[in-house]
Amino acid sequence: MNQAGATLTDFDRELIAATQAGLPLVPRPYDSVAALLGTTGERVRQRLAELQQAGVVRRVAAVPNHYRLGYVANGMSVWDVDDARVDELGEQVGQLPGVSHCYRRPRDLPLWPYNLFAMLHGHNRADVLTQAERVAALLGPACRAHDVLFSSAILKKTGLRLRQAG
Repeated sequence: MNQAGATLTDFDRELIAATQAGLPLVPRPYDSVAALLGTTGERVRQRLAELQQAGVVRRVAAVPNHYRLGYVANGMSVWDVDDARVDELGEQVGQLPGVSHCYRRPRDLPLWPYNLFAMLHGHNRADVLTQAERVAALLGPACRAHDVLFSSAILKKTGLRLRQAG
Protein backbone atom coordinates (compact mmCIF):
# COMPACT_ATOMS: atom_id res chain seq x y z
CA MET A 1 0.00 0.00 0.00
CA ASN A 2 1.13 3.55 -0.64
CA GLN A 3 0.34 6.73 1.27
CA ALA A 4 -2.98 7.17 -0.55
CA GLY A 5 -4.10 3.65 0.44
CA ALA A 6 -4.05 2.21 -3.09
CA THR A 7 -2.34 -1.08 -3.81
CA LEU A 8 -0.06 -0.92 -6.84
CA THR A 9 -0.45 -3.75 -9.33
CA ASP A 10 2.35 -5.13 -11.49
CA PHE A 11 0.87 -3.13 -14.37
CA ASP A 12 0.93 0.05 -12.25
CA ARG A 13 4.61 -0.48 -11.48
CA GLU A 14 5.39 -1.05 -15.18
CA LEU A 15 3.37 2.03 -16.12
CA ILE A 16 5.14 4.20 -13.55
CA ALA A 17 8.55 2.89 -14.64
CA ALA A 18 7.68 3.61 -18.28
CA THR A 19 6.55 7.17 -17.54
CA GLN A 20 8.73 8.30 -14.62
CA ALA A 21 11.15 10.09 -16.95
CA GLY A 22 8.20 11.78 -18.67
CA LEU A 23 5.89 10.95 -21.51
CA PRO A 24 7.54 10.62 -24.91
CA LEU A 25 7.46 13.76 -27.05
CA VAL A 26 5.44 12.25 -29.88
CA PRO A 27 1.98 13.07 -31.27
CA ARG A 28 0.32 10.16 -29.36
CA PRO A 29 2.36 9.66 -26.16
CA TYR A 30 -0.14 7.33 -24.44
CA ASP A 31 -0.13 5.02 -27.46
CA SER A 32 3.67 5.03 -27.43
CA VAL A 33 3.75 4.00 -23.75
CA ALA A 34 1.03 1.42 -24.44
CA ALA A 35 3.15 -0.19 -27.17
CA LEU A 36 5.95 -0.70 -24.62
CA LEU A 37 3.54 -2.28 -22.16
CA GLY A 38 1.55 -4.40 -24.60
CA THR A 39 -1.74 -2.62 -24.00
CA THR A 40 -3.81 0.23 -25.44
CA GLY A 41 -3.37 3.98 -25.16
CA GLU A 42 -6.84 4.17 -23.65
CA ARG A 43 -5.85 1.76 -20.85
CA VAL A 44 -2.73 3.85 -20.14
CA ARG A 45 -4.79 7.06 -20.04
CA GLN A 46 -7.49 5.47 -17.88
CA ARG A 47 -5.10 3.93 -15.37
CA LEU A 48 -3.10 7.15 -14.99
CA ALA A 49 -6.38 8.97 -14.30
CA GLU A 50 -7.32 6.37 -11.69
CA LEU A 51 -3.92 6.62 -10.04
CA GLN A 52 -4.30 10.39 -10.01
CA GLN A 53 -7.74 10.18 -8.44
CA ALA A 54 -6.38 7.79 -5.79
CA GLY A 55 -3.60 10.26 -4.98
CA VAL A 56 -0.79 8.01 -6.19
CA VAL A 57 -0.03 10.33 -9.10
CA ARG A 58 -0.35 14.01 -8.28
CA ARG A 59 -0.76 15.25 -11.84
CA VAL A 60 -0.01 14.48 -15.45
CA ALA A 61 1.25 17.66 -17.04
CA ALA A 62 3.71 19.07 -19.51
CA VAL A 63 6.85 20.40 -17.85
CA PRO A 64 8.44 22.75 -20.36
CA ASN A 65 12.14 23.45 -20.26
CA HIS A 66 11.88 27.23 -20.09
CA TYR A 67 15.58 27.67 -20.73
CA ARG A 68 15.39 25.78 -24.04
CA LEU A 69 12.46 28.00 -25.01
CA GLY A 70 14.54 31.12 -24.39
CA TYR A 71 13.00 32.06 -21.05
CA VAL A 72 16.21 32.30 -19.07
CA ALA A 73 14.98 34.68 -16.36
CA ASN A 74 12.75 32.98 -13.81
CA GLY A 75 11.45 34.60 -10.70
CA MET A 76 9.23 33.32 -7.94
CA SER A 77 7.04 36.29 -7.13
CA VAL A 78 5.75 36.31 -3.57
CA TRP A 79 2.77 38.37 -2.45
CA ASP A 80 1.21 39.41 0.84
CA VAL A 81 -2.46 39.30 -0.17
CA ASP A 82 -5.57 39.84 1.94
CA ASP A 83 -6.61 36.35 3.10
CA ALA A 84 -10.25 37.04 2.25
CA ARG A 85 -9.33 37.51 -1.44
CA VAL A 86 -6.24 35.34 -1.94
CA ASP A 87 -8.05 32.38 -3.54
CA GLU A 88 -10.03 34.53 -5.97
CA LEU A 89 -7.02 36.65 -6.94
CA GLY A 90 -4.69 33.64 -7.09
CA GLU A 91 -6.98 32.09 -9.73
CA GLN A 92 -6.67 35.25 -11.80
CA VAL A 93 -2.89 35.47 -11.40
CA GLY A 94 -2.54 31.82 -12.43
CA GLN A 95 -4.24 32.61 -15.75
CA LEU A 96 -1.79 35.37 -16.72
CA PRO A 97 0.63 34.76 -19.60
CA GLY A 98 4.12 34.05 -18.29
CA VAL A 99 2.86 32.46 -15.06
CA SER A 100 3.62 28.74 -15.09
CA HIS A 101 2.20 28.02 -11.65
CA CYS A 102 0.54 29.90 -8.83
CA TYR A 103 -0.37 28.67 -5.37
CA ARG A 104 -1.28 29.71 -1.85
CA ARG A 105 1.02 28.97 1.11
CA PRO A 106 0.71 29.73 4.80
CA ARG A 107 2.52 32.77 6.12
CA ASP A 108 5.33 32.36 8.65
CA LEU A 109 5.00 35.55 10.65
CA PRO A 110 6.81 37.68 11.52
CA LEU A 111 9.59 36.63 9.14
CA TRP A 112 7.58 35.68 6.04
CA PRO A 113 4.36 37.63 5.37
CA TYR A 114 3.73 36.18 1.89
CA ASN A 115 0.81 33.87 1.17
CA LEU A 116 0.57 33.85 -2.65
CA PHE A 117 3.33 32.57 -4.92
CA ALA A 118 3.51 32.83 -8.73
CA MET A 119 6.40 31.63 -10.91
CA LEU A 120 7.14 34.18 -13.64
CA HIS A 121 9.23 33.47 -16.74
CA GLY A 122 10.83 35.95 -19.13
CA HIS A 123 13.64 36.40 -21.60
CA ASN A 124 15.42 38.63 -19.07
CA ARG A 125 14.97 40.06 -15.59
CA ALA A 126 13.28 43.19 -16.92
CA ASP A 127 10.58 41.00 -18.54
CA VAL A 128 9.96 39.23 -15.25
CA LEU A 129 9.78 42.52 -13.33
CA THR A 130 7.31 43.90 -15.92
CA GLN A 131 5.15 40.81 -15.35
CA ALA A 132 5.37 41.39 -11.60
CA GLU A 133 4.08 44.92 -12.17
CA ARG A 134 1.07 43.46 -14.05
CA VAL A 135 0.41 41.09 -11.16
CA ALA A 136 0.64 43.99 -8.69
CA ALA A 137 -1.87 45.96 -10.77
CA LEU A 138 -4.25 42.99 -10.84
CA LEU A 139 -3.97 42.48 -7.07
CA GLY A 140 -4.47 46.19 -6.39
CA PRO A 141 -5.11 47.23 -2.79
CA ALA A 142 -5.56 43.58 -1.69
CA CYS A 143 -1.75 43.31 -1.91
CA ARG A 144 0.28 44.79 0.94
CA ALA A 145 3.80 43.76 -0.13
CA HIS A 146 5.66 41.63 -2.65
CA ASP A 147 9.07 40.56 -3.85
CA VAL A 148 10.59 38.59 -6.74
CA LEU A 149 13.13 35.88 -5.95
CA PHE A 150 15.19 35.10 -9.06
CA SER A 151 16.44 31.59 -9.81
CA SER A 152 20.16 31.11 -9.44
CA ALA A 153 20.30 27.48 -10.63
CA ILE A 154 18.34 25.10 -12.80
CA LEU A 155 16.65 22.46 -10.68
CA LYS A 156 16.01 19.06 -12.20
CA LYS A 157 12.34 18.14 -12.17
CA THR A 158 11.49 14.48 -11.91
CA GLY A 159 8.29 12.48 -11.96
CA LEU A 160 7.02 9.75 -9.69
CA ARG A 161 9.74 7.27 -8.73
CA LEU A 162 9.41 3.83 -7.17
CA ARG A 163 11.89 2.73 -4.54
CA GLN A 164 14.02 -0.23 -5.53
CA ALA A 165 13.34 -3.34 -3.45
CA GLY A 166 16.07 -3.58 -0.88
